[in-house]
Amino acid sequence: MLVLAGALPDFRLQSPSGDSATRIAVTAAAGAGVFGLLSALVWPLLVRTLLLVPALVLGLLVFFLNGSLLLIALRLNPSGRGEAAPETAVVVAAVMSAVASATGAALAVRDDDAYRRRLYRLADRRRRRAAGEPGPSTPGVVFLQLDGVGHDVLREAIGRDLMPTAARWLGGARPSHRLTRWRTDWSSQTGASQLGILHGSNHDVPAFRWYEKDTQEVMVCNRPTSAAELQRRAVERTGDGGLLALGGASRGNLFGGGAEELALVLSVAARRGRDNRSRAGYFAYFSDPANAVRTAMSFAAEVFREIGQSTRARVERRRPRVKRGGLYPFVRAFATVVERDVVVAAVIGDMLAGRNAVYADLVAYDEVAHHSGPRGRDAERILERLDRSLALIEKVAEHAPRPYRIVVLSDHGQSPGETFQTRFGLSLGDLVRAGCGLPVPRRVRRTHSGAEARTAVRAALRRPVEEREERRPVGRRSEPLVLASGNLGLVSFPDVAHRMSREEIDRRHPALLSTLANHPGVGFLLVRSEEHGGLVLGAHGAEIPVDRLHDGHPGPLADFGPGAAAAVRRTHTFPHTADIMVNSAYDPAEGEVLAFEEQIGSHGGLGGAQGYPFLLSPLTLSAPAGTDPETAGADGELVGAERVHEVLRRWLGECDGPQIPLPADRPDEQAA
Repeated sequence: MLVLAGALPDFRLQSPSGDSATRIAVTAAAGAGVFGLLSALVWPLLVRTLLLVPALVLGLLVFFLNGSLLLIALRLNPSGRGEAAPETAVVVAAVMSAVASATGAALAVRDDDAYRRRLYRLADRRRRRAAGEPGPSTPGVVFLQLDGVGHDVLREAIGRDLMPTAARWLGGARPSHRLTRWRTDWSSQTGASQLGILHGSNHDVPAFRWYEKDTQEVMVCNRPTSAAELQRRAVERTGDGGLLALGGASRGNLFGGGAEELALVLSVAARRGRDNRSRAGYFAYFSDPANAVRTAMSFAAEVFREIGQSTRARVERRRPRVKRGGLYPFVRAFATVVERDVVVAAVIGDMLAGRNAVYADLVAYDEVAHHSGPRGRDAERILERLDRSLALIEKVAEHAPRPYRIVVLSDHGQSPGETFQTRFGLSLGDLVRAGCGLPVPRRVRRTHSGAEARTAVRAALRRPVEEREERRPVGRRSEPLVLASGNLGLVSFPDVAHRMSREEIDRRHPALLSTLANHPGVGFLLVRSEEHGGLVLGAHGAEIPVDRLHDGHPGPLADFGPGAAAAVRRTHTFPHTADIMVNSAYDPAEGEVLAFEEQIGSHGGLGGAQGYPFLLSPLTLSAPAGTDPETAGADGELVGAERVHEVLRRWLGECDGPQIPLPADRPDEQAA
């Protein structure tokens, strides 16, 4: 405060005639003390009165409200000598909060002594609130989802020392964790994977977005109303609330998992009144003005970092490349700074509160990799920051009222490659129109990105998440509706109430299926056949019924690896599978796919690293797969998000008793 009084012309701590240095120091100390007291007492109450304000607007109001508190503090100063212009008060309050945060233990992650002292204080405070009751003796579990981080990407990051915390868990003389690869369903995206992981069923989720003919609506996994409906269907199908139903917390996810404690959960974002707790995490986090200032500074730095990185990519003419202008720098900063800080803070609070299970999604890597590539330098820096979050949570576990098992996992990977439009000069929708004999517009319309962060921003701003296709009227002979989910495309004919057969499509548009199947950017098609049931079509007239598909006879799926046939066969049974399912071509030598969206790192279909996420689990928990035939594929690999749910549920059960069963004839080890 003394430094700012000397530097800012509209802020002073002495009378116009001047004061002694001692009097000025006393005035500064009194002003800072009153400001700190008001921040501690008034600020949380003030935030509660602003619950109807959009969360990100609250983040901006922090500066002005904090400045108001400083003006009040100067008025209450016993010396009566402090004064500041309103705009100067905003600057002074922001700088003071930032300095207090930077010099306090909140940012002292690498200062073990200072950080441990703060954790002890927090833990002691919570224990006092619990009236001295001891914490549970059984372990709790923290599930941290690193959205979009593939198994191979994680291994490379560990090998290159980008993630020292994860490397320490896996390496050394006494490793604490094991790394397991698992395989997604055909729809390799967060909606399908997280629904299966948290609720035990992702039945009838064919893609990230799809058209349902019975309701004439487009379902989008990251739309609040769609997420709520998908969660309802999963609960109805499985008959239980979800993975987190017993004393759990869900943070930053698409779905609640049955948890009572919810924050930043999209499936409840469409609710009204008290039932909408999706933004609770923002208010809990911003109730500390120092958090708001620190996050705002990091947010601004991330925006400028993205602008600089995208400018350098254009100047160097990197390929592949997608547009990164407009609002994207702010969306990226939200995903990599705001949501990360809020979710990590919520997890820390859950651990110090001793909750049984916590599941949190960190979307930073997925958002950046979509636009910079899964192995780009931009994405590598995000991995480094995520590793620091792992280290932070690991330290918190040391001071929690109960022991915790930390499980890190991902929901899918990402496959690199340029976009379909960049490679061929037209979108999938244009190709479908050409195959139907319809006019193709000269100007290609951009395809909506399926990234979760953009929708999270809209939810935080309380803006509805809609797309043009969702409001499209359906006529008697409407044009085909083409939707994209990464490198998976879905073609539906809205004027036909049922799933059209191959024979019906050929009668209406004789050239459509051959146009798609023989295009070099298309890997294979899935359609329904009146004669064969499900039918997979490939180039040069290749076709094979789905019930004859297997790894030994993959047909057009030969390049897509083991398990592709089973994944396609399962999707064919879904009630809302599209009339035509289009998977892009895949280059096994380069590991590249062609995204139907504006993404150079994509996921959503078959092909490459997108289908291989990971589980990083403590050795004190049983092996994920291999010993249990119900959760392992033919090659011993864990297959499908529903199987992952069974593994995580088994681990929660193991935490209710001994972690490692010991023989009864070894009393010395039992005692130890």
